[in-house]
Amino acid sequence: MNEVRIDKWMWATRVFKTRSIAADACKKGRVSVGGVTVKPSRMVKVGEVIQVRKPPITFSFKVLDLIENRVGAKLVPNYLENVTTPDQYEILEMNRISGFVNRAKGLGRPTKKERRELEQFTDPGLMLDDFDFDFDFDDNEEDA
Repeated sequence: MNEVRIDKWMWATRVFKTRSIAADACKKGRVSVGGVTVKPSRMVKVGEVIQVRKPPITFSFKVLDLIENRVGAKLVPNYLENVTTPDQYEILEMNRISGFVNRAKGLGRPTKKERRELEQFTDPGLMLDDFDFDFDFDDNEEDA
């Protein structure tokens, strides 16, 4: 065996959960080899580097060996090498730290955290009477 379909290889090496998801990723242009997007039927060879875009980052895998049948997670390192650059993992970590919610602005309900921040910002208990000013607003208006 010197060639295997890319969708079958990605499923077998557990890059994707199902083969149909792997094929859909190819059809949507999320899988590329050498910077060129590929179809699910593209044959993959040993030594090629496959880029898989799973937002927000792009994973890169080097093909070490070919396989058609799915294997256990412990055997995956025999078939692929993760060559994803560290800056991609930094993007992932920054998103995790910032708590970024992948939701378009104005769509959907606010999360619990967002609701609390909103309530704190629009708290009606915070009135001008709570401030201690050295002057009275009413006196300044009469002088003008």
